[in-house]
Order: sequence, then structure tokens, then C-alpha cells
Amino acid sequence: MDFLSEINWGEQIVLLAVLFVSISFHEFSHGWAASQMGDDTAEREGRLTLNPLSHIDLYGTIILPIALLLFSGGNFVFGWAKPVPYNPYNLRDQRRDPALVALAGPASNIFIAVVAALVFRFLPDTTASLNEFLIIVFYLNFFLALFNLIPLPPLDGSKILAAILPEAGRRVFETLERIGPIFALLILFFILDIIAPFLNMLIEGAFRFLTGV
Repeated sequence: MDFLSEINWGEQIVLLAVLFVSISFHEFSHGWAASQMGDDTAEREGRLTLNPLSHIDLYGTIILPIALLLFSGGNFVFGWAKPVPYNPYNLRDQRRDPALVALAGPASNIFIAVVAALVFRFLPDTTASLNEFLIIVFYLNFFLALFNLIPLPPLDGSKILAAILPEAGRRVFETLERIGPIFALLILFFILDIIAPFLNMLIEGAFRFLTGV
């Protein structure tokens, strides 16, 4: 396994840490949005917290990200946190509010990405190491946001789309939701190769627009 010696482990630890915090904030945002719309499930179960340890999913937060880093030679990482629970029947508007709860996750990643880009732009005297860190934060969070907006279960985009679908369409999405993790992996390893150039174009364009480089 000579390729392991070629991986910059310091950089990969930073990448894993950024991923861990970003997906935890993503899940917290789902719970916070639900709480603002009438559901306190996340709070009652101790999940309405920014503590990343509360959001660990053994497979999605630990095993998969580390495996992807190893098998990609340190070039790619992805993962997810344990989904924050909420009861859609407690929401005030049971058609609109689930979409807003779903949107809160990607919106939180966009927020983090924008903050990182603005710090990069308006603090030009920062060190090269900090600039590299900010770029990692931006690219990873923008990717997480775009990926989660893909309108296929169990991703957030499917819940947003379901809000405007007729009842039959929503039932199809609910059925697919039950095979969520498997479906997500199929998206990741097969569909992502097709749409990766488009995602990269959007991320690059957003970075250049926000940073002015």
C-alpha cells in the first residue's frame, strides 16, 4: 500500500474535520427549522445541538469518508451525519413546511461557504495555510449543498420537489425514501460521475464571483 505514503495526512485530517462539522451543522439546521415550524422532536431527543458528536453516523460519518479518502488517494471525500428526526404531522403547514425543513440543510452549507469566501476575499493578508483552509471549507460545503439539492430520495431536493408534486408523486418519493442509504450510494457512485462537470462549473463560478479571483 505504497499509495498511503503519498497522501498528505495533515490535509486529509483537516478535510475530515471540515466535513464532520459541516454535515453536523447541516443536520442541526434541519432540526432548528422544524422547531421554528412547530415540531420539537429534535429538541426532545437531544439532537437540536451544534455538538458534532450528537450527529455521528458510524457508516456515513466515519467509515465511508475514511474509505473514500484511502481509495481515492486523498482526492475525494463524502459523508453524512445521522439524520435529525422530526414529525411532519407537528408542522403547521404539512405541505409547505417539510420542504422548508429540507431546504434548511443545504442553505446552512451555502451559508458556511459564503462566509468562507468572504473571509478569503476581504482578509487578503491571511496566511497561505488559512487560505487553503477557507478554500476547502468553501468547496466542500458548496458541493454538499448542490449534492443534497438533487431531487432524488433520500436527498433534501426530493422533499422540496415533493411539496409541489401531486399526492401520487409524493407516495413514490416516500417509497424510495425507505431504501435511502442504498439509493444515495447509487447516486454518489453512478450519477455523480455524469453531473460532476456541471457541479464543478457551478462551484468554480460561485467561488470566483464571491472572492473576485
